[in-house]
Amino acid sequence: MHKLISQTSSPTMISELTKIAIISSLYVIVTISLAPISFGALQFRLSEMFNFLALYHKRYVIAVTFGVVIANFMSPTWFLDVPIGSISTFLVLIFCRHVTQQMKNDILKIATTTIIFAVSMFTIAAQLTLLFDLPFFYTWLTVGIGELLSMTIGGIVIYLLAKRVDFTK
Repeated sequence: MHKLISQTSSPTMISELTKIAIISSLYVIVTISLAPISFGALQFRLSEMFNFLALYHKRYVIAVTFGVVIANFMSPTWFLDVPIGSISTFLVLIFCRHVTQQMKNDILKIATTTIIFAVSMFTIAAQLTLLFDLPFFYTWLTVGIGELLSMTIGGIVIYLLAKRVDFTK
C-alpha cells in the first residue's frame, strides 16, 4: 500500500497537478472577476489568453478545460454553457496543438490559434441562437470578434511572458 501511495504522489505528479490547478484557478478568477463582459452575445473573455498555454504543454489543455467548466457554471446559460463551451474548448485546444505543432514561429502559432478560436465561436453562437432566438450569423460575428480581440490581447501577454517563463516545463 505504501508503495502505491508513493508512486501516485511523486514530485513530478504533484508538480503537474499544481500547475493544472493554478491555471484552472486563474482562468476562473479572471472570467468571474470580469463576469459582466465574460458571457453573452457580446463578450470579451480575457481569460481566453490561457488557451495559448496549451501550445507549450499538453497539461494546459486539461487546465484550461477545467477552468472553462468551473467558470461556465457562473454563466446565465450554464446548463448549456458548461457542456458545450467545455467540450468545444477541449476539442479546439487539441486541434490547435495539432495544427501548430510543426510551426517554429511563436507569433505564427499564436495568430493561427487566435483565428481558429474566433471561428470556433459558432458553437456559442448556436447556443445563444437556440436559447434567445438571436440571429445566428450576427451572433457568431459578435462573439467571434470578441474572441478575436481577447485572444489578440491575450496572445501578446502570453508571448511576452513566454520570453521570461518556460511554459514547456
